[in-house]
Amino acid sequence: MAISRVSICAAFLAFLVFSTFAPARSEEAGAEAVEESAVLTLDASNFSETVAKYPFVVVEFYAPWCGHCKRLAPEYEKAASILSKHDPPVVLAKVDANDEKNKELASKYEVSGYPTLKILRNQGNNIQEYKGPREAEGIVEYLKKQVGPASAEIKSSEDAVTLIEDKKIVVVGVFPDYSQEEFKNFMIVAEELRSDYDFGHTLDAKLLPRGDLTVSGPIVRLFKPFDELFVDSQDFHVDALENFIEVAGVPKVVTFDNDPSNHPLLIKFFNNPNPKAMFFLNFSSEYFDSFKSKYYEVAELYKGKGISFLIGDLDASQSAFQFFGLKEEQAPLVIIQENDGQKYLKPNVEADQIATWVKDYLDGSLSPFKKSEPIPEVNDEPVKVVVADSLHDVVFKSGKNVLLEFYAPWCGHCKKLAPILEEVAVSFQSDDDVVIAKMDATANDVPKEFSVQGYPTVYFSLASGKLVPYDGDRTKEDIIDFIRKNRDATTQKDTTVQSESLKDEL
Repeated sequence: MAISRVSICAAFLAFLVFSTFAPARSEEAGAEAVEESAVLTLDASNFSETVAKYPFVVVEFYAPWCGHCKRLAPEYEKAASILSKHDPPVVLAKVDANDEKNKELASKYEVSGYPTLKILRNQGNNIQEYKGPREAEGIVEYLKKQVGPASAEIKSSEDAVTLIEDKKIVVVGVFPDYSQEEFKNFMIVAEELRSDYDFGHTLDAKLLPRGDLTVSGPIVRLFKPFDELFVDSQDFHVDALENFIEVAGVPKVVTFDNDPSNHPLLIKFFNNPNPKAMFFLNFSSEYFDSFKSKYYEVAELYKGKGISFLIGDLDASQSAFQFFGLKEEQAPLVIIQENDGQKYLKPNVEADQIATWVKDYLDGSLSPFKKSEPIPEVNDEPVKVVVADSLHDVVFKSGKNVLLEFYAPWCGHCKKLAPILEEVAVSFQSDDDVVIAKMDATANDVPKEFSVQGYPTVYFSLASGKLVPYDGDRTKEDIIDFIRKNRDATTQKDTTVQSESLKDEL
């Protein structure tokens, strides 16, 4: 089995998505409960043929060892059984993305973490992310909406009340009639974004709960449970309409707390390409209101200027602190993270310092924060500990062949790999040219030479300076074989170079 690389973003968001799940049932119990599966099992040999048969298929890409996949399995199975009786039937399928024969399929569908669920419409010609709940009842409710019309017509006040709930983002188009180009574009966008938002359309603005009730349209009104509660747009060009919805559909400050209704907004926040400013503090603090007020002022000042803002409660965001390697005693703190992983940190910030510090960041006058654990005074275990401040000396300047694992303390796959690397290290203890090492990538900044997109990520740094990513099976024998083959290749190359030099001298 290959070493897993769960996408860092997906790994962090897994804390959110699965936080309300009950403990997973055992694999044995799941096997007893389901004799004949309602979920289709697909692989590279039958995937295209099967998808071509149906106008609507949901596919789960999973790995057999993935705990989140095991937790989802009984819920997915139950939902599949219910939806198979729906008119028309909704097909749920699964693909073992960890199986070597399905790797190309997983790559095609951009599977970077497990489980990944995709909605395939129109015989697979339209592909969308599944962004709904992960329990059976929620899956069923979500997919019933997805298989119906992209936008629901609002013909009465009751229709409006049913569609436009207080805690949801809903996009409604108001039109004088449904024959115009604007309505056609609206429906194109509704189909494109239906997995993210609920859409409705009406001929009568008086049926809507908020906004100017006298308009005849065409106009788009986005209802939301935050900020100004609704916002209108009259630009019906497809790209402009999509951009309007994506921008207006995110709060100027996303809240990280224990409210599950905020989870979709958090996912949007962490998936967007902007630099991310995150302010963490205790929401129950007597100073919270003054801090929040100042932070919101800064967010309003830079709204739409390429930086996104989040405010997080210390009690609710322990997963974020683990992920980013922060400490509670640093709060209240502001951290800005860019897409390349570069960070800027302001610990123990005062309310009046926030605006100046963010301005300094945007002006380019701040120095990046280099996060490193202390260099260990004693480092005599078989697997050596590397930190950011010692990495170049241990890996690049040592003249040795170094197998380096980047891990996260909370990562289950890393914990499984740890004793195996220990055995590998013991087997090479008498070999001075080989070092087995590890670095906590959540507590230390990873140099740009390494592409760490998930945990665990393992690299082999050859004595020659060449970096080779390891993506083989996670067994002692396979890792040892990989090291010996790559080291021997380097030694052979060095010997050849020395031989050629000797010939030149002669």
